[in-house]
Amino acid sequence: MQVEKLSNHIDAKKYLKRLGVDGGGVNILSSKMKHHIIYIRDLHVGAANILKQDALSIGADLAVPRGTVIAKTQHVDCILIATEKQLQTLSKKELAQPFGLKELAKKFAEFTNIHMTRHVEVMGIINANDDSFYANSRFKDAHAVDAIVKMIEEGADIIDIGGVSSAPNALKVSVDEELKRVKPLIDAIKKEKLYEKVKFSIDSYEPKVLSYTLENGFKIVNDITGLQNDEVCKLCASFNATAVIMHMQGTPQTMQENPKYEHILSDVHSFLEERILKAESFGVHDIIIDVGIGFGKTVEDNLKLIKHLESFLTLDKPILVGASRKSMIDAISPSLANERLGGTIALHLEAIQNGASIVRVHDVKEHVQAIKIKEAFDVI
Repeated sequence: MQVEKLSNHIDAKKYLKRLGVDGGGVNILSSKMKHHIIYIRDLHVGAANILKQDALSIGADLAVPRGTVIAKTQHVDCILIATEKQLQTLSKKELAQPFGLKELAKKFAEFTNIHMTRHVEVMGIINANDDSFYANSRFKDAHAVDAIVKMIEEGADIIDIGGVSSAPNALKVSVDEELKRVKPLIDAIKKEKLYEKVKFSIDSYEPKVLSYTLENGFKIVNDITGLQNDEVCKLCASFNATAVIMHMQGTPQTMQENPKYEHILSDVHSFLEERILKAESFGVHDIIIDVGIGFGKTVEDNLKLIKHLESFLTLDKPILVGASRKSMIDAISPSLANERLGGTIALHLEAIQNGASIVRVHDVKEHVQAIKIKEAFDVI
């Protein structure tokens, strides 16, 4: 007899099918092999006691503070530990219970319906400005076209063009100056018909810039303000463009002064949910979400967002993560911007493991290789 400990990240259904388990058994057993750990804040103590008993009755459990059983406080934080099957059962069972458990049951149902992506896209970065934090991403005119072609050859799925730095404390630039910077690249891309080889994204929130870009073949709007401007929503809808909705606290000029959140995951989730509804109200339905790594967040905030990225899969939108060569790497392991490739890949692989389907990168070739290696593990 031989005994082997398998990874928790295996494709459960694939392993069960290899064993020869029948079709019905595959679904039942795979739901028992997936575990959920759900943090619940400010739950009514009555609901906590009911949920605790219901969880225990089906083999799950609820971690609660000392004194919950005697209702020492009116509301408590707790952690539910359940398999996929158990969570499905609770999502139905709690619908008939009081103290807000009906709403909680709906959340449980959302968690049982999330799906991890099997395909990850690489978005390469081209900056048409002189003040982006990473000098090697700055290109102009013919050099930019060469860099784009190189990224395509290296395996980029999307190329993101920007004319204004969004790094902390970056100088503001006029709309006309921004358009002046990106126009030669847009024109060259159109002339060379490069949009037939790869998808192009414009990193801007200025309607004048976006209008010119979308008229000339671009299909994605990467808006760091998260569609704050109604005119941007209208443009995305009229051109049937994909909108990247990013979360940012403050502006690039103020975002890192003293970022604070009540609860980082819930706060960012609520913002993205609200902006998705706004986008859809304007007729924008092709949406990507971005939690905004480094945009008004502490290092701990950034790590939490990447670690618990699965929480955002309930929004049912592709998730983009852009941590490429950012200063959070320096805060963890002191380094200059041109020395952060290893840290970048580590952050992005963790993000992919937790649900990201697009990574925005300066180094296309290295990321394509790293993702292929990771995908090789996924099929084992």
